[in-house]
Amino acid sequence: MNDKLIRISAIITFVLSSNALVAQSLQPAPRLVVNITVDQLRTDYIEQFSALYSSDGFKRLLTEGTVYEAAAYPFKNVDRASAVAAIATGTTPYYNNIVGSQWIDRNTLRPIQAVDDQKHLYSPEKMLASTIADELKVATSGAAIVYGVAEEKDAAILSAGHAADGAFWIDGKTDKWLTSDYYSQEAISWLMNYANANAQSSENKPNKNDRIVDLAIACADGKAMGRDEVTDYLAVTLSATSNKAENTPEEMEQIYLALDKSMGRLVGEIEKKVGSGKALFVVTSTGYVVEPEPDYAKYKIPTGTFYINRTAQLLNMYLGAIYGQARYVETCFHNQIYLNRKLAEQRHINFSEIVSRSKDFIIQLSGVRAVVDSPYSPNISGDIIVEISPGWQVVNEETGEKFTSRASFVPFPIIFYGAGTKAQRISLPVTTDQIAPTIAGAIHIRAPNACSASPLR
Repeated sequence: MNDKLIRISAIITFVLSSNALVAQSLQPAPRLVVNITVDQLRTDYIEQFSALYSSDGFKRLLTEGTVYEAAAYPFKNVDRASAVAAIATGTTPYYNNIVGSQWIDRNTLRPIQAVDDQKHLYSPEKMLASTIADELKVATSGAAIVYGVAEEKDAAILSAGHAADGAFWIDGKTDKWLTSDYYSQEAISWLMNYANANAQSSENKPNKNDRIVDLAIACADGKAMGRDEVTDYLAVTLSATSNKAENTPEEMEQIYLALDKSMGRLVGEIEKKVGSGKALFVVTSTGYVVEPEPDYAKYKIPTGTFYINRTAQLLNMYLGAIYGQARYVETCFHNQIYLNRKLAEQRHINFSEIVSRSKDFIIQLSGVRAVVDSPYSPNISGDIIVEISPGWQVVNEETGEKFTSRASFVPFPIIFYGAGTKAQRISLPVTTDQIAPTIAGAIHIRAPNACSASPLR
């Protein structure tokens, strides 16, 4: 009997102590998550100008936050839209459908934008997975407040997600703030009032990052984000570039110093409004860099020109010689070739055979390193992806597009700051699809529905 009582007492003690440990480890959810993505942010430039930063921007984030130094994207051919979508959904374009800022519409054979929408003009409808902000809306029965702010519409819309209250961006033609009627009338009216009240001050701020930060702070304040126990979400996209084709080292220094001030002001003002330690800031990069086209030939570096439009024409002639004259190649875009599936079906030609013959033909051409099937949805990507040797220039004479093939890695960090995060640096390699599940864990909700990545530790 005594032994039984001892065992029961031990069990009770264990349960009580376990519950105490769980309570200690379960940190309260931050009142506001601010997910900051910086387009083309680079570790080398962050470090190069570090001695010149203020104490409120990069220095604060890097010394007081958890810094994952070796971040990367888990897929190739990253651009702004695909990067932002990957961060928001915690998965790759194979699942979220956003393969880039634009792709070919198979029905019209014309390029379309990632956020084009026939009904609303612009919306996140093409993104086929939920975002971390969407899951927050679901978990709070719509009570969470969610907004996205960026210079470009794809970044603003995709970062905010499907269920967002609003997304705001700067129109490239008029230089004025825009949104979409996809969002609530309240959000549209708020933006109009903000734009009217701040029209003159905006004209005096040519730096787009400053304007984005101004609106983000005003949005967080005006919408009372982070003022109660329900976690809210603010997605902000800044830029570490200019509109110039090439910047001098002195100009890059000015860009990063200005970015440092913008970042410091955003973090500082949000913390003043929400409270120190009650906001979680996440900072990372889009993970790619647009650089001026180098003159490799001048320095005897292996190079050449690969004409994707001529390759498409030659391939069509080759397939015509095998199967009879017809339009087997519908179009080409970037480094992708789109084949005519309907024609293959009408002529009862095995489509896999056409793809195989096409790959065998293209791989023999100069400058081609590999020819692969599309890793993404067949409805939005070409049937054949042509990988060009590094240093070679890809040219499309029909569209005027040209770019140099590069396989180089762009180093950038992932930084978590605030809401109880530790000051530490972690050198282990991590990927950006781990950001969403990490945020999900911090705010005690489930990760996005296509996210299978583990949270960062």
